[in-house]
Amino acid sequence: MQSRFDSLNPLVVLVDETSRLSGRLKSVFADVRRSVGLGESEMMVLAAVVEAERAPTVPQIGRSLGHPRQLIQRAANALIVEGLIDTVANPDHKRATLLRATERGVALKRQADARADAIARSLSTTLDLESARDVAHALGAIRRQLEAELRIRED
Repeated sequence: MQSRFDSLNPLVVLVDETSRLSGRLKSVFADVRRSVGLGESEMMVLAAVVEAERAPTVPQIGRSLGHPRQLIQRAANALIVEGLIDTVANPDHKRATLLRATERGVALKRQADARADAIARSLSTTLDLESARDVAHALGAIRRQLEAELRIRED
């Protein structure tokens, strides 16, 4: 049986599938962000800041997530007002401050994680978790390859 994507490049199919999956996952986990009182963009930025290895800047988060800097800045501003993140001076750049999670921000993210884990456990009886783990690993590898390619193109 031929699908409508058989003649397309695998990356085109990947874009379609990840977009569709993203929509489904957002709807399944929407209660998580609602339970902590954050909008989608605020939750996305809080997660990016809390889980970052090093304090990121707004432009770095925007590039990493594929969203305009302005959207990330608005979400960061809201999180700052709520006391969930704060800014620190960036020794490498005068204007692009670094974002750092506050204790309250980390606690809220961990609360959201616990709720997400409960939802994921409820789904685990019907989903193949080993496949999900393998796909997540493969997607991470593809993302890192694309990021490396994009850095080369920017230079």
